[in-house]
Amino acid sequence: MKFVHQREELSEGDLVVIQCSQMCNIRLMNDADFRRYKNGARHSYHGGAFDRFPAKIVVPSDGVWNITIDVVTRKAISVTRKADFDYKIKIVRRSKA
Repeated sequence: MKFVHQREELSEGDLVVIQCSQMCNIRLMNDADFRRYKNGARHSYHGGAFDRFPAKIVVPSDGVWNITIDVVTRKAISVTRKADFDYKIKIVRRSKA
């Protein structure tokens, strides 16, 4: 499976904002679920399939989070080839009052 990955220290209430050039699956996962995801096992995540952008996901709790983006395609994707879609991941930090 080919996917884009970014690991971030995030706080509850932060907003993960993603732009993508095509329909994609966006997952926000803790480290344990990210390991299961990479191994093809059952995992939990926040997010889902998005076809309208920007996609926004609110971070549910403080901690280290893994953001993944993958696209569904009918063509085989080589594991040596980079993802062939455009994306941007932006973190909007909640203001500390």
